[in-house]
Amino acid sequence: MKYIKEIPNNYCKASLYAWNNKYIIKFEAGMYEQTYKVNEYDVSSEDEIEEMLGDTFMERVVNRFKEMSEDFELILDSVD
Repeated sequence: MKYIKEIPNNYCKASLYAWNNKYIIKFEAGMYEQTYKVNEYDVSSEDEIEEMLGDTFMERVVNRFKEMSEDFELILDSVD
């Protein structure tokens, strides 16, 4: 997997990779990750991917991280 660049945003770490004719967008927040794959043929450039990641989408990514954390805490609490 080839690292391309960091995608600047105000929410979390976002990185862009290329692998197997796909762009991979990886979001990281603490111990959680979200990964999205985009076929290289579905976008005209790497810059178009950044344009796709607007505030509304990024807010949903952050909300999903919160849900992931809540789900994991429930699992940990059930082990006690």
